[in-house]
Amino acid sequence: MESRVERTTGGAIVVPQMNAVVLDRFGGVDELSSRRIPLPQVGDDDVLIRVEFAGVGSWDAGEREGEYDGVFGIASTFPYVLGWDAAGTVAAVGRNVTRFDVGERVYAATMPVPRGGSYAEYAVVEAEFVARVPDRLSTGQAGAMPWDALTALSGLDLLGLRPDETLMVFGASGGIGHMAVQLARHSGIRVLAVASGDDGVALARRLGADDAVDGRRDDVLAAAFEFAPGGLDAALVTVGGEVAERSLRAIRKSGRIAWPNGVLPAPMTSPGATLSHYDGDRSRTATDRLNAIIEASHFEVHIARTFPLERAGDAHRALNDHYVGKLALRVG
Repeated sequence: MESRVERTTGGAIVVPQMNAVVLDRFGGVDELSSRRIPLPQVGDDDVLIRVEFAGVGSWDAGEREGEYDGVFGIASTFPYVLGWDAAGTVAAVGRNVTRFDVGERVYAATMPVPRGGSYAEYAVVEAEFVARVPDRLSTGQAGAMPWDALTALSGLDLLGLRPDETLMVFGASGGIGHMAVQLARHSGIRVLAVASGDDGVALARRLGADDAVDGRRDDVLAAAFEFAPGGLDAALVTVGGEVAERSLRAIRKSGRIAWPNGVLPAPMTSPGATLSHYDGDRSRTATDRLNAIIEASHFEVHIARTFPLERAGDAHRALNDHYVGKLALRVG
């Protein structure tokens, strides 16, 4: 952390600086640039995280293009720092924060608006949304995990399945999907994973799916009825499209379907099952539950590639490539 001296009419002010990847306007990948900017200010209820790793998700690309501009009722300001997932160590805490000590390993599901995200050496997050990194996880895994894992957990909560009931995880080799497979198996749910590619199928099987098929190549509907002849009890759909739409015919009419907000295209028709859209819960209660599950079981955040912070643009380009699991940035 370095500082810059700014001259004002009242005298010199020392402004701490940090490295970050920023936007000066919304647009394509080339709008991302590395720069030194002021550290975010730490409020009374905040935690300042020295970021070591940040997750990269498809929503980052949408946000980069301006899709979320004004969605939260707050006007976007520039320079704009992307990044919804972060992990690192506590650098400072606000005066009302007593749960964390400087130097502790933590992760956070943050939101870039209005104070900036995690594509930077430091990020400030309300303490409510910060959690300690479980001992079983590396800091790198924790940095790529928060929003995907919490979204998966929220979807499973919404579906409310009992042990031995059947679940199709559509998009099971993606960020949300591969974590949902593990969380569902931890609860004793029987999982049919619909993944992408041989590597995606292999990942889903390795993470505990009872069966896995390739959604790009295999007959998912036939596989689903072979897995559950009377129809599946539920589906967690993390990737939209024609194949997903057709596959939902395998859900029993008394079944349930959960679809995270932001997954496009949204379903056009209903197979008769209850269809619910939802947002991930990032509260302290949710992160405490997630941590308890991770500590009690084998849990893996599969990271396909990690890029240095200054190559955030390459990470965004890689979002269009085939990969399984997550992409991440190494910041610190």
